[in-house]
Formats: sequence, C-alpha cells, structure tokens
Amino acid sequence: MRWPLPSAACVVALALIAGLSLPPRVATAFPKPATAPVSWELNFTHSKPKRITVGGDAYWYMTYGVVNNTDEERHFLPSFELVTENGDVLRSDRRIPFNVFQAIKTREKNRFLEHYTAVGGPLRLGEDEAKEGVAIWKEPNPEMGRFSIFVTGLSGEHVIMKDADGKDRKDAEGRPLILRKTLQLNYLIRGDEVYPGEDEVNVNAEEWVMR
Repeated sequence: MRWPLPSAACVVALALIAGLSLPPRVATAFPKPATAPVSWELNFTHSKPKRITVGGDAYWYMTYGVVNNTDEERHFLPSFELVTENGDVLRSDRRIPFNVFQAIKTREKNRFLEHYTAVGGPLRLGEDEAKEGVAIWKEPNPEMGRFSIFVTGLSGEHVIMKDADGKDRKDAEGRPLILRKTLQLNYLIRGDEVYPGEDEVNVNAEEWVMR
C-alpha cells in the first residue's frame, strides 16, 4: 500500500490571506515550511481518530483542542481533510447529522466539546480561552488501512505559487494559488472489514507541509 498524497506532491489548496501577520514568501520550487517560525502559530492538540456508529451508519472523528498563545487575538477557521490511501479527499463535517456530534460528545464525556459551527471564529489569548472541537467524517471504507488527516488554519505561514516567469499562478477563476502551512497526521490501521473499528489505530510520524 502507498501513502496518500506524499508531502512533496500535496494538492494545492486555495485560501484567503486576510489576517496574516507577515507578507507571503515567494515560492521558487515546491515549498516547504520554514525551519524557524516566520509567523504566528496556534497550540494544537488532538486525539487519535476513532470510529462510531450512529443510526446504522459509521463515522470517524478526531477531537482536538486549540490555544492562542500568540501576541494577539486570531481568527480561527480550521480545515480538516482526510485523505485515503487511494487518494480520495474527504472534508470534515460535510452532511453529518447533528445527532452524530451529540453521540460523540456523550461518548467523550466532554461538556466543553463544541460543534464545528461554534468552534470557528475569534480565538482570544490564553489557556482560559481555549476551544475544544471535533472533526467528523462519514466512513469512506470499512478497511481504512493507511490514511492522513491534514489540518489547516493553525499558522499564518503561507506562500503564493509562481510560474516559470515569476508571475502569480491563478486558478480557473483568476485567483492566486496559495499554499498554507498545514499539519499532516499519518495513521495506519491493520486488519480488515470483519471487525471495523476494533483494530488498533497506529500513529505514524506527523509533519508540517505546505498545502
């Protein structure tokens, strides 16, 4: 089996640059995050992905916490994408019934867990202003195998992609193509679909990539 979307070939994501504290760096080749911080970055913690069934349907979810220890209030708009070993990309919280969130909150016994519609927005400074949320996906395959989760919105570091002439690369709508510093979380579940959700979720190395 192969890794989904190696970091050197991650799919280009579009993003707005409003609210970033530093000017964008120019990309001369496929960029990598800076080795030393060049912009703000939020403190992010997360659980292993877990499986849950609600109403006969299976879902995967990952709980997380975020703290703003930067120098000012930030606008927190996270994006979570699960990429399967076949290269399928699933954005979290798309057409997920609200009762699935409620079932997860009950299972986790965490009264501070917020729905994705509430967790985004201004993130004030300090531990007392921390937010806790959950990213949820409809199960793509009972046999998950290798998969990755990409988390964007944790850092202000970004680049604008350039063409061979040094001009901004544009999408079909004429907007600049922008890569953001993104956390890549890698997992492996050995086993098959006979007992889905009961096999151990193995954590592989995580890394920062530009995506």
